[in-house]
Amino acid sequence: MQIEESIHVAVPPTVIDQIWSEVDRWQLWDPDTKQARLNGPFAVGTQGRIVPNKGMGIPMVVTERTAGRSFTVEGYIHLFRIHFEHTVVAADGGSQVVHRVWFTGALAFLFGPGVAKQVRQGLPKTMRSLKAYAEKRHSALHDGEVNGANATTA
Repeated sequence: MQIEESIHVAVPPTVIDQIWSEVDRWQLWDPDTKQARLNGPFAVGTQGRIVPNKGMGIPMVVTERTAGRSFTVEGYIHLFRIHFEHTVVAADGGSQVVHRVWFTGALAFLFGPGVAKQVRQGLPKTMRSLKAYAEKRHSALHDGEVNGANATTA
């Protein structure tokens, strides 16, 4: 079972990748995340913890990272893994962002359906929130550069 959502965001892929790499700020764009942290760099093998707004915090590990394009984290409890894959590519003057979620482990049949229901409800909101956050952030940065450039040339 795999759940997937995609959205077009009017920012370059580098902006999305920068937002993803700020793990301790995920709650600013992911309404289902209360807290997230890594115990080291945003790189394969780095472990951390993610705490959803509903439920208990769980350990996580970065299992894939391609700077500027993708990352995957795996949350885990005994005999159950939840995989969160994130990809971004340049598209139509901005970015096409895709988030995929799937479950593995001996207890996936037990925990998967309930978690999948929550993910299906929350993932569209998360994607819209990421879009709004990224576009606002990019606009504010761009406006600051334009205003700053105008101020120095005036």
